[in-house]
Amino acid sequence: MITIKQSFRHIFFIFLFIHFSVYGNELGHAQNALDSLTLKSAEALWLEKNRDLQTAKNQLDMAKADTLTASQRPNPQLSYNLNNVGTGRDHRYLNGSDHVVRLDQTFERGDKRDLRMKSADYRLNASQEDLNSITRQSRTLLYQLYYQLLLAQEKLRITEESAELYVKTIEVAQLRFKAGDISAAELSRIDLDKLRLDNDVFQARNNLKQAQIDLGIYIGEELNAPLLKASDTWPNITPNLYQNPMNIENRADIKAAKLRLSAAETNRELAMALKKRDVTIGAQIEHNSLDLESNTVGIGVSIPLMTGYAYEGEVARAESEYQAALLELNHAHAYAISEINKARGDLKTAEARVTHYDDNLLKEADKVLQSAEFAYKQGAQSVMDLLDARRTYKATQIEAASARADYASALAAWQFLSNESDRP
Repeated sequence: MITIKQSFRHIFFIFLFIHFSVYGNELGHAQNALDSLTLKSAEALWLEKNRDLQTAKNQLDMAKADTLTASQRPNPQLSYNLNNVGTGRDHRYLNGSDHVVRLDQTFERGDKRDLRMKSADYRLNASQEDLNSITRQSRTLLYQLYYQLLLAQEKLRITEESAELYVKTIEVAQLRFKAGDISAAELSRIDLDKLRLDNDVFQARNNLKQAQIDLGIYIGEELNAPLLKASDTWPNITPNLYQNPMNIENRADIKAAKLRLSAAETNRELAMALKKRDVTIGAQIEHNSLDLESNTVGIGVSIPLMTGYAYEGEVARAESEYQAALLELNHAHAYAISEINKARGDLKTAEARVTHYDDNLLKEADKVLQSAEFAYKQGAQSVMDLLDARRTYKATQIEAASARADYASALAAWQFLSNESDRP
């Protein structure tokens, strides 16, 4: 017979089993995704968790709030006054007092509200373009960090393969030393090179850890950084892509600078509009305590007198802000031209390097290594020549991988710039 207490205990354990099963599966899927991280999945994490993007989006939300503020008209003012309060002979303090309820409304002149709204809209659109520009730059950096991780993995693989080859070489060298084919000095030289290569492996592992940390922070997975492993391959060469023209006027930073210039021009008009006097119209109802049957009404108009100050400071500041926005636009044009020229040069150089390594250097380094290996086994070459050929081949492999990484980063930067220049 199962008691109620036992039933609740069974239900509790079943709940725990289901919970940890589901959580364990989710954790396993997340770990598998990080263990074979693609650019697409890295970009999804970046869009969700990158702090720079979140900050830029908050700036856009603030600009949206400013448009709401700019559209508001002056609020009416409601006031209540109690006048002519006296003691009187009968000591009734409120006898003869006046109760006044008044409503005042300020009416802006000079299209101030329209100018405020226009300026706020310009700034909002500029903030949107800022977000587009930051997104493009941040995505470019994301790709660079991803390819740096892929490069670190490639360097570690090359170095570990070289270390494994040295282990076999040492085994053969020890047999040849016992047989008297090589000297103790040659055997020591092989051991020394193996120790150096072990140090290279240690350094390559540290570089890989740092690349994992850098990418992990950028995609919001810093706690899982040791799990990160890039699974994509290097992008294929697209010849002469750098020759495509670009329209810098479509760039987000240029559009933002133009919009801020328009906002500054509008603010300059708004500063001049401050000289147009706003009019405040008021209406009131007055009730006298001694006259219970009748009330009086009144109206009033107030206009500020600019006898001491006519907003000269606001006008001067608006003019300075306009000139600053004009300089910023010129700077944005100069920076855009410089960035495009640099991106074009980087892509052209990286493409030439990759092609040179693929068509020439890697093949030649492999030939030299194969010849050295064969000659050493036949006793026709010294161990010094063999070790030198292996070092050259390893260095060439790493340089070729670095050239691939440079090309991948340059290609991503150029493509994102091209996509931005093609925007309407």
